[in-house]
Amino acid sequence: MIKRIKHSLEHLIDKSSRNKTSIAEENLLNDFAFTQYQKSKWDELSMGNSEEVSQDIYDNIQLHIGKKKTFTPYLKYIAAASILFLAGLGFLFKPEIAVDKQLSFKTSSIPKSIQLSDGSKIYLAANSLFQYPEKFEGDERKVTLLKGNAFFEIAKDKKHPFIITSREIKTRVVGTSFHIQLSKSKCEVIVVTGKVNVSSKGQSVDLVPNDEALFESNKLTKQLADKSLLVNWYTTDVTLNETTLKQVITILQYKYGVSFQYDNEHVLATPLTVFIKKDATLENVLEQINYITNLKFKVYGEIVKVD
Repeated sequence: MIKRIKHSLEHLIDKSSRNKTSIAEENLLNDFAFTQYQKSKWDELSMGNSEEVSQDIYDNIQLHIGKKKTFTPYLKYIAAASILFLAGLGFLFKPEIAVDKQLSFKTSSIPKSIQLSDGSKIYLAANSLFQYPEKFEGDERKVTLLKGNAFFEIAKDKKHPFIITSREIKTRVVGTSFHIQLSKSKCEVIVVTGKVNVSSKGQSVDLVPNDEALFESNKLTKQLADKSLLVNWYTTDVTLNETTLKQVITILQYKYGVSFQYDNEHVLATPLTVFIKKDATLENVLEQINYITNLKFKVYGEIVKVD
């Protein structure tokens, strides 16, 4: 009896795939698949809403088959029932809709910070964009720096490495603190504490405190970091004593996510002492610099020019 039913189903499904079934036969297939689907035990907590899952499977199959191909609804129930079959065999299955929600953290004119579900703290520079999961799942903690600069204080967890994707490079750590500075032409990783691995396109370097990885023109290199960049200027007030305008501009570029344009590079050697409050706006810092140097820095979007 079972063999006869199996043979009949195979025969009808084959006819349906060739668009040879009658309306009565299609109704028979739909009724049978739906009945079996309703009898199945579905775990809403771990597998999501049953109707949403079956519809998602149905839509994806339609997408791959193409609009020109006629597609019958009963297949979505057969596909959904196959999920239950795999779960019954002990396979760990999580539908796409059950994947943790990705959140975005964006800054505008001033730096801001956020604490992730694992206790890690991210200090995002101005004009930056960061993406992270609402809750970390699996063997790795994965996040993405999409734009700008950030300082990371990563909660230690040897069993779950923390991986940051920033365009072409991946930064892998367990528990440490470091900067990632991302611009259109390059990406820099500067380590403050702990050990960090940076890789890209088959290249890899290991970093310790005071080391910097530079990815530029598809080449990954390791070098000593500028000491002025080792300071966590996202969360603390910074006093730059008897430094050069060039060093001040370097920090402002990273802190506020801007670029500077000037015609006379000799001004970069101008000596000055500047106090930068952790929550100061770029305009406030530039007013201080303009007063000390008699220069006229002005902000035009994400570009600072000397008029």
